[in-house]
This record gives sequence, structure tokens and C-alpha cells, in this order.
Amino acid sequence: MTMPMPSISIQPATLRELIERTAQSHPARPALATIEGDNFPYEIVLCRSRQISAYLTSQGVRQGDRVAIIGENSPQWGMAYFGITMMGAVAVPILPDFPAGDIGRIVRHAEVRVVFTTSRLHEKLADLTSQETGPVVLLDDFTIAGSTNRQPILREDLAAGPPASVPAPDDLAVLMYTSGTTGHSKGVMLTHSNIVSDAFALLQIVPVEKDDRFLSVLPLSHTYECTLGLVTPLMVGACVYYMQKPPTAAVLLPALEKVRPTVMLSVPLIIEKIYKAKIYQELTRTPLLRRLYGVPLVRKALHRIAGRKLLRTFGGKLRIFAIGGAPLAADVELFLREARFPYAIGYGLTETAPLIAGTHPCNTRYRSTGPALPGTQIRIADPQKETGEGEIQVKGPTVMRGYYKDVERTREVFTDDGWLKTGDLGAMTSDGYIFIKGRSKNMILGPSGKNIYPEELESIINEFDTVRESVVYEQQNRLVALVHLDYEKLQKALHTLGETDFRARINGMLSDLQQEINERVPLYSRIHKIIEQAEPFQKTPTQKIKRHLYIP
Repeated sequence: MTMPMPSISIQPATLRELIERTAQSHPARPALATIEGDNFPYEIVLCRSRQISAYLTSQGVRQGDRVAIIGENSPQWGMAYFGITMMGAVAVPILPDFPAGDIGRIVRHAEVRVVFTTSRLHEKLADLTSQETGPVVLLDDFTIAGSTNRQPILREDLAAGPPASVPAPDDLAVLMYTSGTTGHSKGVMLTHSNIVSDAFALLQIVPVEKDDRFLSVLPLSHTYECTLGLVTPLMVGACVYYMQKPPTAAVLLPALEKVRPTVMLSVPLIIEKIYKAKIYQELTRTPLLRRLYGVPLVRKALHRIAGRKLLRTFGGKLRIFAIGGAPLAADVELFLREARFPYAIGYGLTETAPLIAGTHPCNTRYRSTGPALPGTQIRIADPQKETGEGEIQVKGPTVMRGYYKDVERTREVFTDDGWLKTGDLGAMTSDGYIFIKGRSKNMILGPSGKNIYPEELESIINEFDTVRESVVYEQQNRLVALVHLDYEKLQKALHTLGETDFRARINGMLSDLQQEINERVPLYSRIHKIIEQAEPFQKTPTQKIKRHLYIP
């Protein structure tokens, strides 16, 4: 199968050059929009970004100074991002869901000079002094928080001259604080070249065109959405639509119908919920259907029908549904393949701006993240002779400069010959396709010397329709599984039972679940004990479980 042609052939050098070039080529095309009807063409986005740059310059912000953005997704978020970076300052995106204490620590650690936030989130800055935040600009209307005259900072007279500083490709553009599964937030230093190179490389394998419509459902303050869902479409003249409310089903379905997106970025949890709650239940709703579903030819036919219906639900125009941020469940990927749904899986890290590997939907391979992006090198360090598995290490133009104010951690994450240690274990085929097994920190060495990957066991456990999510860990040399059940489904099925009988049925079901799981895994990977996790697991912005909170 032939690879798609690149959508652009010349890479911009910086974020400033990117937005200026696109605005010159497509001034009147819509760039950033809302479902509610706000629409900002490229010439307006560029104009407002320049006005923001001029305001920052008037406040004494200079090249390399840090400016925070704390806000929900919106066109104004993107304008602030480009306004900060185009004059040489460093954007510090902060997740709006972070507690006030975490936001305060980041603001202090980054030594920000100005904060952009929203009126709803402004209260999270209450414990910070004005000396710590500098001026606080409200993204709602670009006015200064607490100001009596409510005059917006966007002034033509300030923007009459060019910004004081012009960033170079190797200048720092973004300081991205991670919210990982280990609980240790680190400031990842990404340059203009890191970000632009990643977006440009993606366009070489998954061409995005000026007529494409993106619907944003992931937080812009995470590098996945910021680079691939904002920078990439704005590089080619496409339009990104934002919702003013969280993407619940009640909000998302009308948005899909209205926008009819051609490209979407997702995390596995979104499509997994749709599959489990809607598709799988519909396809197995009767005993006869359940039997038929077990026949491969029938299952494929049912999946194809369900896939056409799912495409209509997404607006009928979707051609790229990119999935990343966490592992996708095997049964869900099998459905997507057999349904001929245009999915593609990518692999990356915040430290690589973020994408490392990926492929066009027409070239996906089951359970693989695809090969390395153009310009990126991947190697498997110290592979095992039997399996070819080892740590995935990366080198290329998207690799970060290091961790902010943390020389020791930076030194630890790079090899002596300059390769970034991802901490992920995997294998690579002869034609470069990557298969990820799990995190090296999570891997368990079994009594027989075999490697046990909790993520693989969790994927099997999560396939059961009564399970929502799980965490597997080692305790006293035995495997334990924490399991969060689908209580809504169980209550519907067991609604006639009293509390005592309901709990007894749940305990019996957990015992049956353990037996069924152990019948599907090797002897050395068998689960010794299943513990019920009553509340949903706490997660990162890309919906990975914060494992450190649950493993003794």
C-alpha cells in the first residue's frame, strides 16, 4: 500500500514563523472556533497573538521569561500560546484540573512573569502573591483580573511595532509540567524546533489539509493535544473547534453532528467506553447473539455493521481517529480493525514533544504503535535473546533539552551517547514497527525468571464486560489485581437482590473472574488475589491510572 503524500514540504523554523506563514497563505480561513459559533480566521489569530506579544513586552517580559496559561480549551488559549512564544517568551501550560497547591508550586518553580487564566479558575491563584504571579490576564476577554476599567490588553497602538525579540529554532518555547503515573511532576523543556519538528514529521505520514476540521476533546495543557491538535492543524490552514463544556456524551454528540470532524485526537478510555457501554452490549444483548458473536466470521460482519454506525455517530466524515497517551485495550483494537474504523495509534512522551512513532490509518498493525516518525531514531537497548525486548530509546529533533532546574534527573534520563531513555519496554520488527510491553518500572520478574508485564494482564482483565479498569501489582511474590467494576451494569442485572445478597454475588463473581483470567494466562502470570476497588482510579490527563496511589 502506497504511503500518503506529505501535505507540506517545507518545515517552519519556529512557532512564530509557522503562524505568520499560515496567516499569509490563508488569511480568511477559519483557524480557531467554538461549537457555539465563535470563529477566528488566521489573520485575526495572528493579529491578537501579536497584540499579546506587544502587551508582554510592555510589561517587561523578555526572551526566555516564563508566562503561564491556566485555562480550559478555547480559541483564546491558542492565541495566548502563540502570543507568548512568538516574542521569545516561554509558555508554561498548566492543567486546569490541578489543585491550587500544585499550580502554586509550578508558578513558583517556573518563576513566571505573567499568568493567563479564566475567571472560573482565577480563585486557584488565591494563595499566590502578585509578586509571584505578575499581572493576571483573564482569557475570557483579555482584561486584567481585578482591574476597575476592564480595558482589554489587546491594543493596536501597542502592537504597531514588532515584538522586541525574535525566537530562534533552538530557543526554549514551552515548559511543560508532567502529571505522570509516578506522582513526580517535572518541567520538560521543549524548544521551538522540538515542537515544530514533531508536527511537521506527523504531516509526512498523516497528511492534514486546509479543509480538515478538528474537534478538540483533550486538554491543550498536555503536549499531545497542544502539538498534534493545535500546532499541526495550524501549520496547514485547518480549523480546530472547541467545546465550552467537558466532553460528556450529552455535549459531545451534538458537537460531532454540528462539526462533522475529519480528524480527532483521543485517548483509549474514550473509545473503550463507547465500545463497552454501547457496541459490545448491543452485539451481545441476547443469548443467541452472544453465541453468534463467538463465531469469527459472524463477529467480523457484526463489527463491520457497528463500524458504519459508529462513523455516522462521529459525523460521517471522520478519516483519522488518532489514539495515544495510554495503551489501547486489545479487544477494542480488534473491533476497530474489523469495523474498518479509520484509527491510528501513536506512541510518545512529553519529553519528545510528544510523538515518537505512528502511522497512517491504512498502515496500522495490530497491537503496534507503528514505526518511528521521519527523522526520529529508535533503538531497543540490551534486547533479550528470546523475545527481542528491551528498553526503547530515542534520538532526534523532537527530544527535549532536559528538565528545568534539574540537572541530575536530566543526566539520568540520557545515555552516555545521547539517547533518551523512555522507560518503556518493547520490541521492534525488522521493518521498524514498535510493540510496547509496558513500563520498565512496572515490570515484575516472576519466580521462573520470566518477565511479567502488568499492563498486559490488565488488558486481559479489562476485556470482561463487568470490569471497568484494573491495576496489577506484586505483593509478597504473588500477583494481586485491584479491580473497579461496572457497578451501574451490575446493579441493573442484580436489582432484585438485597444488599447482603448483592455483596455475596459480587464476591462470587470476583472468584469466577479470577478463575477465568487464570485460564487465559501462562502459569507464571496467574493472579493470586483480586481485590475490589470501589471508587474509580485517579488518572493523569491522558487517562493513565496513577499507579503510585494504589500499589503498597
